[in-house]
Amino acid sequence: MAEQRLLFVCLGNICRSPAAEGVFLHLIAREGLEDRFVVDSAGTGGWHVGNPADRRMRAAAERRGIHLPSRARQIELADFSAFDRILTMDDDNLRNVRSLARELGDRPGLARIEPMTSHCRRLSASEVPDPYYGGEQGFEQVLDLLEDACAGLLESLLREQR
Repeated sequence: MAEQRLLFVCLGNICRSPAAEGVFLHLIAREGLEDRFVVDSAGTGGWHVGNPADRRMRAAAERRGIHLPSRARQIELADFSAFDRILTMDDDNLRNVRSLARELGDRPGLARIEPMTSHCRRLSASEVPDPYYGGEQGFEQVLDLLEDACAGLLESLLREQR
């Protein structure tokens, strides 16, 4: 079975994308599928490089039994060939990632870029909202969306691999 390589992207890589990474890692561990996926996260900006996920996001995730292991990093051109899919959290991230991808031209083997919420099955949202400047409930809402989207993503990836 071919390994799937996924990169989750938000603005600073300290709230939404590390949460998506952690939720997806949690799901594949529960299903015993760790050997079939490479999972990472990055931000379009570099302000938080090297930092762990926001403490409020880590606390909200831990309450659900989800560990957020990543350290913030900024997306780079090499990621477009290193990953099969790049999943963005909002329209600005999508635009920024697609703009960066244009620097590489239209060559085969580059990652498919898509909005994370396109994989939601139960909840309806066009974007994963940035909880950074909001209250605790914002982090819970993000995790609700990401649990739904990650489950839908995993389901579609497994269907494709059959």
